[in-house]
Amino acid sequence: MPPAIEAVRTPEDRFSHLPDFPFEPHYVDDLAGHEGLRVHYVDAAPAGAVSGRAVLCLHGQPTWSYLYRKMIPVFTAAGHRVVAPDLLGFGRSDKPVDDAVYTFGFHRALLLAFVERLDLRRLTLVVQDWGGLLGLTLPMDLPGRIDRLLVMNTGLGVGLSPGPGFEAWKAFVASQPDFDIASLMQRGAPGLSDAEAAAYAAPFPDARYRAGARRFPELVPVTPDMEGAEVSRRAGAFLSERWEGQSFLAIGLQDPVLGARAMHALAKVIRGCPPPLELPHAGHFVQEHGREVAEAALRAFGDLPAAP
Repeated sequence: MPPAIEAVRTPEDRFSHLPDFPFEPHYVDDLAGHEGLRVHYVDAAPAGAVSGRAVLCLHGQPTWSYLYRKMIPVFTAAGHRVVAPDLLGFGRSDKPVDDAVYTFGFHRALLLAFVERLDLRRLTLVVQDWGGLLGLTLPMDLPGRIDRLLVMNTGLGVGLSPGPGFEAWKAFVASQPDFDIASLMQRGAPGLSDAEAAAYAAPFPDARYRAGARRFPELVPVTPDMEGAEVSRRAGAFLSERWEGQSFLAIGLQDPVLGARAMHALAKVIRGCPPPLELPHAGHFVQEHGREVAEAALRAFGDLPAAP
């Protein structure tokens, strides 16, 4: 067996005051290839009629499943089970302390194992930021499990830089490895309360817990030979040529890196993708306008009646 990975676990009292996040924690620690590392996930069941459909919500950097607090109730009200995992290094999940543990393949393999471990089917895949960089590569390797996509401000890491804005962000994180997550979230999502910003920062008591948040910018495949670039190119080909499911894209137009230009380009990649929903008032963290997005997506998918 490979040697155990040293990890820290955020004290539970850090999560005692989470505004609008009443969900009980769930854990698995036996995912193939990640044995011994505890992975947290939200598992929210509908209160009434059950549709038989599940919604898998994947976060990015430096967020966690708290990001989906405004969308989860909309999905469950429509009868869907909602599952929102925290990637290792984020949220309530364990946090390996060695920066080198975090690779594109490490996280992607985790997600594949997670879906199979929970035997999730009839899935709507909801992604943003790194949730999309990783998540959009999953459908081709999970045949028959994912038949809907809800995509917000993200892309495929095919070996090209997202542009100067991303390079500036990457340089900032490299120079400020213990950056203030609460302040970052309030800049990226104007109107976020101090308590909500503190909830985003709750998983990271100090720098030792932040290896994952530090590493993600370095892992974006910006050259063709980087890990993740080849699998992302294959995923793009799959989505262009073989994807047969429904898709819905929403764009936070205030995002300087993964806004309109990047998302309209992505829409052209996904076979049969309708014109994206544009949100002039939203930035990178589109989920902060999650009720509006979730309701629009469910209407487009036929799960809610059309707006009057």
